Amino acid sequence: MSRALVLGGGGPVGIAWECGLIAGLAQAGVDLGTADFILGTSAGSFVGARLAMGAEAGRLAEPILAEAARAETEPNADAPQRRPADLSFLMQKMTEAQGSLRNPAEVRAEIGHWALAAQTPDEAAFIASFGRSFAGLAEDHWPERGFACTAVDAETGGFQLWTKDSGVGVTRAVASSCSVPGVYPPVTLKGRRYIDGGMRSATNADLATGHDLVVLVALRIGGGSAAGPLAARLDEEIASLREGGAEVVLVTPDEASQAAFGINLMDFRRRPDAVRAGLAQGATRASEIAARWA
Repeated sequence: MSRALVLGGGGPVGIAWECGLIAGLAQAGVDLGTADFILGTSAGSFVGARLAMGAEAGRLAEPILAEAARAETEPNADAPQRRPADLSFLMQKMTEAQGSLRNPAEVRAEIGHWALAAQTPDEAAFIASFGRSFAGLAEDHWPERGFACTAVDAETGGFQLWTKDSGVGVTRAVASSCSVPGVYPPVTLKGRRYIDGGMRSATNADLATGHDLVVLVALRIGGGSAAGPLAARLDEEIASLREGGAEVVLVTPDEASQAAFGINLMDFRRRPDAVRAGLAQGATRASEIAARWA
């Protein structure tokens, strides 16, 4: 049986929750890190790459919990707080891209052009911020295990799936997948600039077609006017997987996890609560998922 793990986007808070969820499952006996294929979008690309590079699933939450412990004992009240970016344009365009009135690639190109003009941190500094998870890797390093992550060409709006055969390094590929427009800089690969793969879909789960079992981890899929189109897109992807013969296990945040997230998935202060909520939810879902994953 071929097993795939699909990890969706959700900002820094999503990274924390997914790490907690996967660790909670592993500690209860379900190691999703043994998947034959791991597909990540945005936050999910970071978590998925760590698993593909050999990080122990049961220990994924530890760095975030350690970070929280340090913050509690060594608070830095004088640390500068970056003013949140105005993402109203992005939200509007993401909703538009999921609709049926315009070519989605054209809308994504508009998002990309906006991202290229936005004031964001330096590209090199952004990539360096991935820290020890990718430190010391060769520029062209790619995990030996099946791993792919998603991005969008900032100029054309074209969708890009990065794989081992793409001839790029995992560090920049993951950075491009995590490049939230208006918050982080588009990332350069092979002379082109790329933005967050979530501009096509929060999960891009349809790309896992061909596997017998797909565990699909999807965060909150939006609110307001975005909720309907995003939910419909997720339903379409699940239907596509099932039509291809896959059994799909969908994992979304429970009520406690949603409460831990707050309203801003880019708020780093929410990471400790999110990782703890993920650990608890992983333990809760383990017996159900174990029967299928074994």
